[in-house]
Amino acid sequence: MPRPLLATIHTAALANNLAVARRHAPKAKVWAVVKANAYGHGLARAFPGLRATDGFGLLDLEEAVKLRELGWAGPILLLEGFFRPTDIDVIDRYSLTTTVHSDEQLRMLEMARLSKPVNVQLKMNSGMNRLGYTPEKFRAAWERARACPGVGQIVLMTHFSDADGERGIEHQIDAFERGAEGIAGARSLSNSAATLWHPRAHFDWVRPGIILYGASPTGVTADVDGVGLQPAMTLASELIAVQTLAKGQTVGYGSAFTAPGPMRIGVVACGYADGYLRCAPEGTPIIVDGVRTRLIGRVSMDMLTVDLTPCPAANVGSRVELWGAQLPVDDVARACGTIGYELTCAVAQRVPVLAE
Repeated sequence: MPRPLLATIHTAALANNLAVARRHAPKAKVWAVVKANAYGHGLARAFPGLRATDGFGLLDLEEAVKLRELGWAGPILLLEGFFRPTDIDVIDRYSLTTTVHSDEQLRMLEMARLSKPVNVQLKMNSGMNRLGYTPEKFRAAWERARACPGVGQIVLMTHFSDADGERGIEHQIDAFERGAEGIAGARSLSNSAATLWHPRAHFDWVRPGIILYGASPTGVTADVDGVGLQPAMTLASELIAVQTLAKGQTVGYGSAFTAPGPMRIGVVACGYADGYLRCAPEGTPIIVDGVRTRLIGRVSMDMLTVDLTPCPAANVGSRVELWGAQLPVDDVARACGTIGYELTCAVAQRVPVLAE
C-alpha cells in the first residue's frame, strides 16, 4: 500500500477563483498565470478549471506547447520572453505571445524569419528593477518594435513591486504613464494584488496568479476574507504512529522538543522529501481529526510529529490536513516565515496527486 499522503487539486475551486478575479476586474481580459507548473498544482490538472480564461501566462516553452496539446487555441504569453533565436521558431510554430524587455530580444526578432508577425507585450521597468525598459527608454523601444516586420500587436506591460503593501502602486503608475505617454495600445499591469485592490491599474488585461489557487497575495489569510477564494490544493495524510511521552522525554533529531509533562504525540507520514519545509518551527499549525494543533520537534525526511493534546481521541489512521480547506496554506507559510507560493510549488514529485 502507498503511504497515506495525497495532494488533491480542486478543479471547481480554480474555476471559482478565476470568476473572483473577473468580478474584481470586470472590464479587463484575464491572463491566468500558470507558471511553475501552475504553482505546483500541475498544468494539466489546473487547465480544466481555468479554461474559461482569456489567455494563459507562463515562462517555459515546453509548458506552452503542452497547453496547445491540451487543446488550448487561445493566447499564451511567455512572461519572461525568449532567450535565444531558436526559441522564436517555437513561438512562431505555436502562435505564442512573448514579452519583450530588452534590446537583445528586439534584435533577435528583427533577424528572425517568421511565418507571421508575433504579438508582443513590451515591458517597462516602472520601479521593480528586474526586467524591462526604463520610462525614459520606453518610447524608443516601442518605436523600434513597431518598425519591426516580425512584430504584430504590441501591448504595453509592467509589473508592480508593492501592490500588496503599504507603498502601493501610485509611484509605478505615475512612472508607467510618463513613459507610455502618447503611445497607443492595450495595457497589462495588474498582478493578483492589483486585480483585487487597485482598480485604477486594471486597464485592458490583468494577470492574476496566486489568487487563482486560493491564497492571499499578502500571505495573510485575513486579507482575503470575504473575497470568496477557495483553496485549490489540499495536502493531507494520516497518523501512522502514536507515542506517549513522560515529562522530560524528547522528540526527533536533535531532541528539539522536550515534553513539559505527560503527553501523546502523533507521527505523520509527511516530511521534507515530500515538500514540507524542514525549517517549519514548533507551533506550525496542523489539523488532526478536524482539530487545529501544532507541529513539535524537527521535520524529518519522511515524517513529522504533532501534539495530540487538543485531540485526545486521535489515533493511528486519523486524518491529518497539512493545508487545505480547514487550514489555509498561508497560515502554514506564515509560521515558517515564507509565503504560500513556496509551499505549493515545493510539493515533491513522489507525492501522489488526485484531481477532482
